[in-house]
Amino acid sequence: MAMDSSVKKTTLKLVLLTLTMFGFGFAMVPLYDVFCEVTGINGKTSNTPYQYQTEKVSIDESRIVTIQFVTNNNDKMGWDFYPKTTELKVHPGQLESVVFFAHNPSEQAMVAQAIPSIAPFDAADYLHKTECFCFNQQRLTSGEKVDMPMRFVIDQALPKHIKKLTLSYTLFDVTPSHSN
Repeated sequence: MAMDSSVKKTTLKLVLLTLTMFGFGFAMVPLYDVFCEVTGINGKTSNTPYQYQTEKVSIDESRIVTIQFVTNNNDKMGWDFYPKTTELKVHPGQLESVVFFAHNPSEQAMVAQAIPSIAPFDAADYLHKTECFCFNQQRLTSGEKVDMPMRFVIDQALPKHIKKLTLSYTLFDVTPSHSN
């Protein structure tokens, strides 16, 4: 029985749509990164420690920048996770530190990764972390609690109109799955 030409056209359209969707799925991450870079959305901070040299940095005591610290858990992450300080007022150039608390209440060891984001997005290049729990994955045994430090400096080149930053961390469960 021969296929009707309208059925052939519909089948071809559906196959092309499926292939296009499949290709788009692969291209999504690089496209998102380009979009974020062009628009300045999703203020990503660096994943490597900043080399702070006290002898080369002067503190701008004429300015105060407020930094808010916010944490979120990915929907599959059951840890208690929060900053011990939710807001800090700093002078650009001044090395500061804050502590974040994490607790694994589950009955098994878990591994977590914290992903940072900063707002306003154009401030991301001016927040330099010298030490951060987000540089490495965090493994906690069942019931373990830990204080995790984060040391940072706000660059003096931060645009003058930016007076408040929000540094947000989202915690993800990256525990390797074991299959037998």
